[in-house]
Amino acid sequence: MTPPYVSTGHLPSAARTQTLVDQAYRRFKDNDEGTNAQHYPALARMPRHTFSLCIANVSGDCFMAGDVDQTCTLMSVSKPFVFALVCQALGAEAVRAQVGLNATGLPFNSVMAIELHPQRLTNPMVNSGALAVTSLAPGDTAEAKWAFIRDGLARFAGRPLELDEEVYASAASSNFRNRAIARLLADYGRLYFDSLETTDIYTRQCCLKVTARDLAIMAATLADGGVNPITGERVVDAIHCDHTLVVMATAGMYETSGDWLFDMGVPGKSGVSGALIAAAPGKGGLGVFSPPLDAAGNSVRGQLAARFLSDQLGLNLFASKPHRSRQEPRRVAVR
Repeated sequence: MTPPYVSTGHLPSAARTQTLVDQAYRRFKDNDEGTNAQHYPALARMPRHTFSLCIANVSGDCFMAGDVDQTCTLMSVSKPFVFALVCQALGAEAVRAQVGLNATGLPFNSVMAIELHPQRLTNPMVNSGALAVTSLAPGDTAEAKWAFIRDGLARFAGRPLELDEEVYASAASSNFRNRAIARLLADYGRLYFDSLETTDIYTRQCCLKVTARDLAIMAATLADGGVNPITGERVVDAIHCDHTLVVMATAGMYETSGDWLFDMGVPGKSGVSGALIAAAPGKGGLGVFSPPLDAAGNSVRGQLAARFLSDQLGLNLFASKPHRSRQEPRRVAVR
């Protein structure tokens, strides 16, 4: 079979990209809208003024601004990467059949989303689908599955990732809703490992510590066909990046995913820690950390910065301009 033709464009010059990242930081750093996540006490205590952002291009250059050394936890931003890893291991069609792909239109931690689907399938970017994906990770034991996920996420980031013990302890002691979701999935035959152990593995993957730079590099790896632009390592095949970006577009920003795609034109994923990513195929990835969230659980400053940078860096996958000016006559072949 002839390989597909791929054409994606590129980012502006390095100097221009850094200038725009600096502008985005200055424009939105004083925005005081939103509220820290209240799901886990450790997240509620995060300094709300923290704001960092990074663009990583597919050549491995990083352009940063703000509190660049501040770490946060992946939370739901782990979902697309674990989905890609499991698709690589099992095949995308197998994951699709056992988890589902379509958006639920309901909040990320909805139980009703499971009940409303006749086959109890949801979407890998919401908690029910993500728990199902985590349960499919290769390995006969919880530790083997965790090692697969932890190693894969580290390869996406290009460095080992540590567990945030404080956030993990906070989450593990209060993740009752996720335990209930996992138990319900198990009752319907849509969870593929022990429900309590799956919930614990999922909680751990969400509590790995990253910076905005890590987030941008992880997103850039999806944008670069599965090759980490810093290490040069192939993490997953390009086709699974395609699949992951499509799923991010459907539900990466939960019930506001349509609004996000309308405004940004690029697949994105958020987490309740205030982490946010966007990936523009062939161009690069955006990583942002800012704790205050809107009502849907998405970083307020992160969305503002993403919209500005999408417009200014040409990240919008749907943007176009006329090939010819209106004054230029169309050439007609004369026979």
